Amino acid sequence: MLRKGKMLSLFLLFTLMIALVTTGNSSAASNWNLVWSDEFDGNSLNTGNWSAEIGTGSGGWGNNELQYYTSRPQNLQVTGGNLVITAQKESYNGMSYTSARIKTQGLKSFTYGKIEARIKVPSGQGLWPAFWMLGSNIDTVGWPKSGETDIMERVNNNAFVNGTVHWDANGHAEYGQVSGNLDFSQYHVYSVEWDANYIKWFVDGNQFNAFYIENGTGNTEEFQKPFFILLNLAVGGNWPGSPNASTAFPAQMLVDYVRVYQSAPTSSIVSGGIYTLADKASGKVLDVVDVSTASGAKMQQWTNYIANNQKFKVESTGDGYYKLTAVHSGKVLDVPNSSTATGIQLQQWDDNGTNAQRWSIVDVGGGYYKLISKVSGLAMDVNGASTADGAAVQQWTDNGSDAQKWFFTKVN
Repeated sequence: MLRKGKMLSLFLLFTLMIALVTTGNSSAASNWNLVWSDEFDGNSLNTGNWSAEIGTGSGGWGNNELQYYTSRPQNLQVTGGNLVITAQKESYNGMSYTSARIKTQGLKSFTYGKIEARIKVPSGQGLWPAFWMLGSNIDTVGWPKSGETDIMERVNNNAFVNGTVHWDANGHAEYGQVSGNLDFSQYHVYSVEWDANYIKWFVDGNQFNAFYIENGTGNTEEFQKPFFILLNLAVGGNWPGSPNASTAFPAQMLVDYVRVYQSAPTSSIVSGGIYTLADKASGKVLDVVDVSTASGAKMQQWTNYIANNQKFKVESTGDGYYKLTAVHSGKVLDVPNSSTATGIQLQQWDDNGTNAQRWSIVDVGGGYYKLISKVSGLAMDVNGASTADGAAVQQWTDNGSDAQKWFFTKVN
């Protein structure tokens, strides 16, 4: 949704485009586990999932949009099994149009997965419905450093939708493609499939775009971190232009559901099993310093003695993530203070159920896995790829190095 002037070098664009995969069909549903959804089956917005944005933002939400967003039932309702966002032509708080925009920011965020919604969008000059995501760190780093993934945008009476990403590459950069022609009198399922290597766009299961992000290529490290979801119907702005006499109001965007899936485990890791984790770069294992049982004790690597402070119970939390509990202390692998900074040494802490204690375990081939923090999107890493006993185990940008690859050996 945030569309400002951009300049993307031909070299960078070529680098990203050469890695695009062949257009195809969505992965089979059996490859995904549903981890969150809103089916909009009630009669009010679930405020545990969504908050409504109010007002005109900064500069018409950065796009010179013409609407005033409200949470009034005239603009925002859950009824008949749908979320209904209605754009009205009316004088309201100095603006000539009203509509609604909702987001999961601060409530639900996700790193990787299949994010989809079944939506019926309106047609008309000056209308701009969107289903999209922003990096959860936007309030800290700003846009476009936060990253943005536009799963679906349509403007005016276009026969297609757009799928686009925005990011920072020493300035705003963007890349996008359009779908085939669609019948907008019908609902369609719009989705992205996002992992550490690609973001891929689909309409009704048919792929129309892909974007390569492995190891932060082309300054795309934003897309290895948590994102939140937005839905809105804008009126006017730099891209669609203003409504005209042919634009029918009220105009409605109907959302049947929003669903988020995580990749189903394909590894041999057994939930509830006890494992040692050996770093590929050094051969040494994850270890709690000094066999401490205290909260705040740091993580390091050490020669493998299969000691209890080197054994971790690996348990699925049922949402595509895992927690790792040190056998000797009963405390869990934790990112101190839920930090999103690189270079933070990991610790053990009392099990409190926060995202700082949730880890995605991703198969990287050859029997190795990487561990990605849910709270930060950063990878578990041995500082400096050291081979020494006592080297700190920290979180760092996912770079695909051997210092971030771990071999799980089941010991019980």
